[in-house]
Amino acid sequence: MTKIAYLGPKGTFTEMATISVFPSEERIPFRTIPDCMDAVSKNIVDFAVVPIENTIEGSVNLTLDYLIHNQKLLINGEITVPIEQQLLIHSNNTKNWTAIKKVYSHPHAIAQCHTFLRSLLPDAEFEYMNSTGSAADYVAKNPDQPIAAIANELAAKEYNLVVAEKNIHDYENNHTRFVILKNESSSMPESPSYYIGDKTTLMVTLPADYPGALHHVLSAFAWRKLNLSKIESRPMKTGLGNYFFVIDVAMKMDEVLIPGVIAELEALKCQVTLLGSYPCYSLSKKVDEIRVET
Repeated sequence: MTKIAYLGPKGTFTEMATISVFPSEERIPFRTIPDCMDAVSKNIVDFAVVPIENTIEGSVNLTLDYLIHNQKLLINGEITVPIEQQLLIHSNNTKNWTAIKKVYSHPHAIAQCHTFLRSLLPDAEFEYMNSTGSAADYVAKNPDQPIAAIANELAAKEYNLVVAEKNIHDYENNHTRFVILKNESSSMPESPSYYIGDKTTLMVTLPADYPGALHHVLSAFAWRKLNLSKIESRPMKTGLGNYFFVIDVAMKMDEVLIPGVIAELEALKCQVTLLGSYPCYSLSKKVDEIRVET
């Protein structure tokens, strides 16, 4: 059976993303993003699903940097998940949840619920956890403490917690992108209800001391009328001012346009690496509608 690594524990948004594309495969939670990627490299699992970008908090630099500098895996797919945060409590605390003393969650999740927390739990302390799922797990294991977790509905079901307040996030249009990683390019399971298109991701390193190099790079895409959905710079870790660029092209790798771009950039002495050409999925269904098989 195909094995899928994801950022655990159970009940995270990463698990939700994983279920949407791999509902029947064996899903194995790992503690950290590098652990997930290492598991693919060591052939412990077939794929890894890890977060790469959030609407509010921006890129997940750990994922991108580890992918470039440590484990050179290929992106085989992308899943976009709407982030809907819930305030979860143990059933022992349902009578007076506004007396909660501590709120546990991932730092991003707490930041995404800042307005709610200031308004209804102004005196509560924040305790940061590795994930929203681990926060829910901690609350479930400490039923006598006046504490709460910020997590999703999947975590509420997984850890048998009560949703004290629904949708406490500050921004409605909050989504996280997850990437599916593998040692090599591989066909993804068919998920027609979630499929929204294709994307190709390139890493471009500019030549040293070349005035206007970035302009020439972008021009190579522009005159071919290729739509770029994202361009981001990251440090090469070789010295101050040394950066590479990660560029997302909103189309599947073809035989003419993108190869033409690569050839033109290489003629400019740029280094170009294909990080993947892959299908993209968007998860719009509620957690109750996601089919979970164990």
